[in-house]
Amino acid sequence: MRAAAGRARLAKPPPFPWEAVMHAGLHLLRLPTERFWALTPREFAAMTGAYAPAIRADLARMELEALMARYPDRKTGARAHGR
Repeated sequence: MRAAAGRARLAKPPPFPWEAVMHAGLHLLRLPTERFWALTPREFAAMTGAYAPAIRADLARMELEALMARYPDRKTGARAHGR
């Protein structure tokens, strides 16, 4: 017990976000209440995208340059756009 007494107290975890979970399940996913309350945490996580692959929002400079070389801007006049 002495080893445990010397440990710093852990911070209290935040409360469970029931409002957000219920909103996602009942409003966004439109689950019937019986189905919502019967879900396991893993099922709910899968339904709300927790296991979806991460989407990269950034584009590396080399990737941008490769795309620019592959799809160069065309120099077109107004007639090319139907004007």
